Amino acid sequence: MQTQLVLRQYIDLPPHPAGDYDHGDVYLANGHVFVANTAAGTVEVIDGEGFRHVATVPGCAEASGVLCAQDEALIFAAARGAGKLLVIDAVRTSLLREVAVGFRPNGLAWDSRRRHLLVADVQDNQARLVDPAAGQVIATVDLPGRPRWAVYQRSGDAFLVNIREPACVVVLSADPLAKARHFSVSGSGPHGLDIDAEGSRAFVACDGGTVVTLNLSTGQELARVSIAGVPDAIWYNHRTSRLYVAITEPGVIDVVNTHTMTVDEQIPTEVGAHTTAYDATRQRLYVFLPSCRVAVYEEREVA
Repeated sequence: MQTQLVLRQYIDLPPHPAGDYDHGDVYLANGHVFVANTAAGTVEVIDGEGFRHVATVPGCAEASGVLCAQDEALIFAAARGAGKLLVIDAVRTSLLREVAVGFRPNGLAWDSRRRHLLVADVQDNQARLVDPAAGQVIATVDLPGRPRWAVYQRSGDAFLVNIREPACVVVLSADPLAKARHFSVSGSGPHGLDIDAEGSRAFVACDGGTVVTLNLSTGQELARVSIAGVPDAIWYNHRTSRLYVAITEPGVIDVVNTHTMTVDEQIPTEVGAHTTAYDATRQRLYVFLPSCRVAVYEEREVA
């Protein structure tokens, strides 16, 4: 099956001061999209079925990472400017609790087995394991440099954390939380991170303008592809084996075929657009634009 991204429509978001959006995620059960609005210090909520903005959750200073725990119907949002984590009800879009999680929390990863959240801090370069139900940090581990994004690898029962410098992916055992190993990355400034459906490959989008694929059993570099510029958020589509890479300048989405490791498509967005959210159920990619809009793309079959 060959597919391509097709623009469906735009959704207006509330105007905010000049600034940025950060990570977004989707609650798949109802299609609601949550995105960190860094400039306004809020989390914005979009109804992905009705294609409209429906709520604003305040009190998220320098909002950065946003992540959905699907089975628990929870949204986690890192308030980088306040050293805390917001726990949000994904259905009611209401704030449930706040948890102190260090100095400047950013990257998030969810261990669905134990219901623990990894929070990577960009000030003290530590990873903290949080029990959201108890509302406390239960373990801490030092990282070798500034962390970027993080994911949980279920097949390996481990967290993967991108480190900007030295350029590497750190592997942390989930229980107990500890450094297990690290994989060097040939591209400079690892940033966006995702893994394939089997958990056997990691895709690392680097500031140097490349996407590197790593074998997660050996750490061996399997492939490397050039992209249009400095990337940020990336998402792997398990159904189409395509990787969506958001690039701030010139403002595009590079779509990488992960079989051939070539760029299948390049979608113009808007200069400064680097934040996306991906709905795997509805096959939609949401791109958050500096003009306070969301561009909604859908994967459609082509002849």
